[in-house]
Amino acid sequence: MIGILNYEIGNLRSVQKALEHEGAPTKWVRTEADLAGCDGLVLPGVGAFGDCVKEFRATGLEGAVRDWIAADRPFFGICVGYQMLFEASDESPDVPGLGVFGGQVVRFDDRGRKVPQIGWNTVQVRQPQSPFLEGIADGAYFYFVHSYYPQVAEADRPHVALEADYGVPFAAAITRGRLFATQFHPEKSQANGLRLLGNFVKMTQSVAA
Repeated sequence: MIGILNYEIGNLRSVQKALEHEGAPTKWVRTEADLAGCDGLVLPGVGAFGDCVKEFRATGLEGAVRDWIAADRPFFGICVGYQMLFEASDESPDVPGLGVFGGQVVRFDDRGRKVPQIGWNTVQVRQPQSPFLEGIADGAYFYFVHSYYPQVAEADRPHVALEADYGVPFAAAITRGRLFATQFHPEKSQANGLRLLGNFVKMTQSVAA
């Protein structure tokens, strides 16, 4: 069972459908009690960093999610749900992130490019042995919609799983243990996105077995 953290922000239905397409039963997680029976968690997010963090904190789930990640249980963050794992964002400087990884979320320089980045972009694999990246090759395309991206702190650079370039190279995904998080939207990324989510489903099933 995969729990989708439902704080009323994010492509919740699209994420649910994509996970169910890959054979995973899902449930909405709105309270700590809803975590019962979950083998994996997904944190979606769309919109402004500060709004997402505030709404997530309002659920009262932050402590339980921190404990979940610290226990190395399967976890997948998507888009702003990925950015929230870092310490802070220039988009909402008065709202601290979750601080799971070191780094600051910054805005793309719009000189010479359109901001936000909307559309398909290629990635380069930096952790080819990661079980999350089974079947994902250098040059694979994923669908991005974002104006901000994390500048990963030096200490956490070894955890960068995928890199992309939009006038500047940036971490498109990060992983540590059974945690994986992406700046792009796997649920909108057709076959490659479904492959990533399928790899996550397999991991949750192996842990549950």
